Amino acid sequence: MIRVGIVGASGWARASHLPALAGLAGFEVTAVATTNQASADKVAAAHGVPFAFADARTLTTHPDVDLVVVSVKASGHAKVIRAALEAGKHVLSEWPLGVDAAEAEDLARTAGAAGVVHAVNLQGCHSPDARYVADLIAGGTIGRLESTVLVAAGDPLGGPRIAPELAWSTDPRAGTSLLTIMAGHFLATLDRMAGRLVEVSARLPRLHDHVEVTDTGRTVPNGTPSQVLLHGVLENGATASVTVHGGSGSPDGFFIKFVGSEGTLTVVPTRPGTYMHWTDWSIRVNGEQMKVPDDYRTVPFDPAAGPVANVAAVYQEIAQSIAEGRRPHPDFHTAAAHHRVLATIERAAETGVAEKVC
Repeated sequence: MIRVGIVGASGWARASHLPALAGLAGFEVTAVATTNQASADKVAAAHGVPFAFADARTLTTHPDVDLVVVSVKASGHAKVIRAALEAGKHVLSEWPLGVDAAEAEDLARTAGAAGVVHAVNLQGCHSPDARYVADLIAGGTIGRLESTVLVAAGDPLGGPRIAPELAWSTDPRAGTSLLTIMAGHFLATLDRMAGRLVEVSARLPRLHDHVEVTDTGRTVPNGTPSQVLLHGVLENGATASVTVHGGSGSPDGFFIKFVGSEGTLTVVPTRPGTYMHWTDWSIRVNGEQMKVPDDYRTVPFDPAAGPVANVAAVYQEIAQSIAEGRRPHPDFHTAAAHHRVLATIERAAETGVAEKVC
């Protein structure tokens, strides 16, 4: 039994991590921590968790916690992760790992030296649909991959309005933006299917110097991009064209097209208002509808459950990596490499020329 402590249990974790863990054998949530004792007690009572704390370090050092889940704002990841590593605990961090590539690299080095399992929640890597598409491409179903196009909505980030609970994200120092969060997840999923980017040219238009905080009558300065536009080359030589557009509502979906020497493969969501790393897909090869084989679905959740199913698959990978004494995928080193991709996109947008991914 892997005993789990969740730091930041009252937000995103309540809609994803807690239900995912409740449906998996081999895990028990033994502790939660939030910013105040009252909210921690409330979450613990609602989910039958024995320990509740207002201090993250107390949770990381508790003897009944084996795995620390870091589900706080990106700017707070490093402090909690380092406390967990110092306590010798396994760690699962939300994406992004840090506020920038340098912090992510440092966390990866520290985690590697700690001798524990460290994973990052880029759950699109464990999407059964993404894994199936990856196998179709690798198996030559459309011949040699020559190009891919990805267009996706990044709401609620990047638009002219922002929800009050996200108003802090307009400061680029917070590490949470259309590029880091939305494009970060989408590009990681694309990487899982088609391979990594090795060269990019990019634009990061910032269309709004100030954004309206919804239902408050106030505005806040904005230093983050409204669009992510990039052209790149994948490691196998195929080209990639990616557009992630911001907005202030619910996402209207996504479209992915892979063009090979012998055909095409297209992907769209099965239902509107969902992100590609949260949901199941409609997959067509040369116009023919494909069905994802049942053995790709390894967790007891319907894809219609939203993010829960793929988050559960991340925990499944962590359990297997602990049992087998190996690194999980994606781990902190993978996350640091992905941060370098985003840093290269930023550099390419600044220089206006194609940049190699370091």
